[in-house]
Amino acid sequence: MAGREEMSLSFGAAAGAYESGRPDYPREAVDWMLAPVRETGRALRVADVGAGTGKLTRTVVEAGAEVVAIDPDPVMLAALREHVRGVPTFVGTAERMPLPDHSLDAVLLGQAWHWVDPAAASAEAGRVLRAGGVLGLAWNIRDESDPWVARLTAALHGSHAEEMLAGDGAQVAYPFDALEARTWTWTRSLTRAALLDMAASRSYVITAPDADRAAILTAVSALFDERLLTDATGAEVVDLPYVTRAFRSIRP
Repeated sequence: MAGREEMSLSFGAAAGAYESGRPDYPREAVDWMLAPVRETGRALRVADVGAGTGKLTRTVVEAGAEVVAIDPDPVMLAALREHVRGVPTFVGTAERMPLPDHSLDAVLLGQAWHWVDPAAASAEAGRVLRAGGVLGLAWNIRDESDPWVARLTAALHGSHAEEMLAGDGAQVAYPFDALEARTWTWTRSLTRAALLDMAASRSYVITAPDADRAAILTAVSALFDERLLTDATGAEVVDLPYVTRAFRSIRP
């Protein structure tokens, strides 16, 4: 099995699958994370850190904020620029952002905080945020209360994010205090190709030996066959339930 650092930096090898297979973030979750700084009345400056191909970035843009996208992988940022036009991109990490002190209203991470050093990343977010700024963390997690989804997760071998959220949950450090939390439930329809791309975009699968990767994708395809239905356009899809878990903390 690949090490944690190798897995965290693996996504550029599957940028196309990531864009196709991963879900966007509900607008309600983004609005909730940004709500404390909207009260200022000024245009919001937000960094999407660990931005990947822009899944969270595009929702922040739709919410009316001025966004910069940061990711350690230039390949992922190139994909982001194709799909989210006009957003400045920078190579960097949550622990080291190429941004000035006290220049942002919010630092948001989607599907990324489980890869970071919480103490170093909290300190860096505190550096770039203005007083009263928001650190917001979000994850889209498949709803495993559905037995079919639990079997899908078993086929995919779980993830660091799922393990963290099932355990002690997200943790932050100085200058941030306790996290507020909210959840949203929703359903996404996926074709077979999109479901396979979702599987293929996961770090465990990207870094697995070829034979193991093929076996995982075969199992996911078989699960699609168990659950498929025909949508209004005549396409074969599965409805995959998700839970979005979001957290926020205010910089003093």
